[in-house]
Amino acid sequence: MTFKISKKLEIAIFVIIFLLGFLVRLYRFNNPIADWHSWRQSDTSAVSRNFVRFGFDVLHPKFEDISNVASGLDNPNGYRFVEFPIYNVLQAAGYKYIGVLTLEEWGRLVTIIDSLISAGFLLLIVKKRFGKAAGYLSAFFFLFLPFNIYYSRTILPDPSMVTTVLGATYFFDKWLSNGLKHRRLSVNYWKYFVLSLFLMTVSLLLKPYALFFTLPLIYLSFETFGIKFMFKWQLWLFLIISVTPLALWRIWMLKYPEGIPASSWLFNGNGIRFRPAFFRWIFYERLTKLILGFFGDIFLVFAFVKKYKTSDLLFLLSFVASSLIYVCVLATGNVQHDYYQILVVPTIAMILALGSLSLITYFNRKKPNFGVGVFVLVTALTLYFGWGQVEGYFNINNPSIVIAGEAVDKLTPKNAKVIANYDGDTSFLYQTKRNGWASFEKPLPVMINDLGADYLVLANPTRVDLGLGKTYKIIKLTKQYVIFNLREKP
Repeated sequence: MTFKISKKLEIAIFVIIFLLGFLVRLYRFNNPIADWHSWRQSDTSAVSRNFVRFGFDVLHPKFEDISNVASGLDNPNGYRFVEFPIYNVLQAAGYKYIGVLTLEEWGRLVTIIDSLISAGFLLLIVKKRFGKAAGYLSAFFFLFLPFNIYYSRTILPDPSMVTTVLGATYFFDKWLSNGLKHRRLSVNYWKYFVLSLFLMTVSLLLKPYALFFTLPLIYLSFETFGIKFMFKWQLWLFLIISVTPLALWRIWMLKYPEGIPASSWLFNGNGIRFRPAFFRWIFYERLTKLILGFFGDIFLVFAFVKKYKTSDLLFLLSFVASSLIYVCVLATGNVQHDYYQILVVPTIAMILALGSLSLITYFNRKKPNFGVGVFVLVTALTLYFGWGQVEGYFNINNPSIVIAGEAVDKLTPKNAKVIANYDGDTSFLYQTKRNGWASFEKPLPVMINDLGADYLVLANPTRVDLGLGKTYKIIKLTKQYVIFNLREKP
């Protein structure tokens, strides 16, 4: 069954989908960074905050955590070497040079804008291969899956990586289908190639995991050139130039090992890969339950009972294979952190779109327009139950850390070093806007005398906590927090 969409209807659909996609991402837009996965968000935003304070030294990114928790080495300078800080520059520059919003809101806005651009690229990629209806449905699912609504307004570089890798895929396809028709020395030959190359380079710098999502580019090359694609110098040029900045960044990072968080555990640190628990967590807890709200699985089934042209099927499978390889290689990371699945959402959205059209076609054969009704029902159930899974992600489960952080910022010198004990979670330390530690990594006297700790702040203090008041002066005590001056006796 062919679904025809007029130009006027297409424009209306585009405006409605993208406007609503923007608006739903403003839900709790002004939240402090104390919601779900606030630890990783805090670390990201802290680097941006240091750019605002001390200048855009992108080769020496820093945050407030000077502990040994992340890398296993003492980190007195607070170095933070993970992805190249492109995202942080955008967040910090928006806040410093435009203002209006808070730093945290600028971080959310950068992610929201990137998510809308991602939806646009996904629409164009799917539309060319599978038609307008599939393109718009893929953008719809990308923008309105509750899991993606939450994560595409968080302060993380992952959604920006999705944007750039989809953009690289789109322009690479444009180069193969249009650019190659022009003379090799002309601008028209190279413009899409350069755009794709630039976006892929940025994508790898944002997250090296973008390497897993280059299979669609490899398939498109094979589709165009056949097996001879392996000998095309343009493709080798693309590969070498795109990975060189990442390689240089990784080499540079090695000079600062104390600022490189341990990451080898992400691959299979707990030995879970391909165990029954792995399949349960990835395919039930995350895919079926969290992302698809149970009912979205119906679309997945219909997507793969549909008949495709061989070339279209292989193109779809290149996305599926990229996602599966990524999830399986970074097995422990994907099981432990649900935000790692941000990267596979475009593949899921594409499959949902194709499954929707297959479902509509199947049920319309039984009764005219019946398929549309089934589609609306399954979609509504998918979004409803999906929202039930992530609704709590927006909550500030421990507002005391925000209140206590504000108090520390008011009551202590800007250069004070603070222990904001939160079992290693830096969300609390971030709220204080001070360098320090998120745990008692060493005995308290050692942290004071050898590491230079000046203040201790505890959220939701207990009687045991208040016992420290016999040794150190309490400068502020409320039900939400207690602040000790570690340099003064009571």
